[in-house]
Amino acid sequence: MHLRRKEACEMDVPNVAHRSVDVDGVRVFYREAGPRDAPTLLLLHGFPSASHQFTRLIDALGTRYHLVAPDYPGFGHSEAPAGFGYSFDRLADVVEGFVDALGLDRFVLYAFDFGAPVGFRLAVRRPEWIAGLVVQNGNVYEEGLSEAARGFVALGPGEEDQVLPLLTLEATRGQYEGGASDPAAVAPDGWTLDQHFLDLPGRKEIQIALAFNYKSNVALYPEWQAWLREHRPPTLIVWGRNDPFFVEEGARAFLKDVPDAELHLFDTGHFALEEKLPQIAPLVADFLERAGKDSK
Repeated sequence: MHLRRKEACEMDVPNVAHRSVDVDGVRVFYREAGPRDAPTLLLLHGFPSASHQFTRLIDALGTRYHLVAPDYPGFGHSEAPAGFGYSFDRLADVVEGFVDALGLDRFVLYAFDFGAPVGFRLAVRRPEWIAGLVVQNGNVYEEGLSEAARGFVALGPGEEDQVLPLLTLEATRGQYEGGASDPAAVAPDGWTLDQHFLDLPGRKEIQIALAFNYKSNVALYPEWQAWLREHRPPTLIVWGRNDPFFVEEGARAFLKDVPDAELHLFDTGHFALEEKLPQIAPLVADFLERAGKDSK
């Protein structure tokens, strides 16, 4: 017979809330953890994922810092409203409204993949919000585009057949495992859940519309680079150097405009957090201790 201990062992595990908020008629799902008076980190997810891609990072940091991770309209658990015109401008509109709805007036922005074009639109519109940047395989430089990425950017109406293969389980899984130094460290749950959402009615059409709109992001690269040069935000760059879409040169290019940025390259692929969270989470925590003090 085992005797029950008088006191349970203390564990550093956050309480994570799963909520939704209405933003101009769009129900936006989000995850939130941590004390509101701690430094805030706004986590913007990538393609073809949603806020669930940050669950382990939230578990790692969510007792010490305030973490907020929304799903974009038509992604994850957020609504895909009828008649919503899917473009990166519209995604940014909704995320901007989401930030206003939650009353977040100063935060560190975590920009991954699609989170970069959404997040940099926010930064240009509302520079007073940005206490710092964490950039993880979020490209804003033409030299960061691989040949595959340049082909994607060039797609337009009438080329739907070029986008559809990217929305299959094989391609989704490949985004997670491609470039990983140890694929066994990459859990299957991420790509499985992503594919579940991609296969919902109307979701592939959303991704096709955004694929054709991606060239609008490249057109804004000079504006975002100018914003970096003007504002010089504290910046942490953590990058999977084996990313088949956004190559290492894109990570290094930030140093042209933000020379004091911290750059860390990892031997992994696009979804670097999946394999390298034990190395990346302490870097983000340390960065929040410094840059995040201005986000309280």
